[in-house]
Amino acid sequence: MGKYQLDTKGKAAVTKYHEKHKPAKFDKKQQLEKIRAEYLKKKQEQTDK
Repeated sequence: MGKYQLDTKGKAAVTKYHEKHKPAKFDKKQQLEKIRAEYLKKKQEQTDK
């Protein structure tokens, strides 16, 4: 058996900690939508000139 075994209370605390400190998930669809919106805005400005 391991030297540092956690009881259920300790496991719950560790899980909660890791969920809190997990980096924000990278959303590819949202990123593409943002880039597309910027591109369309730039394109619209060029055609207005």
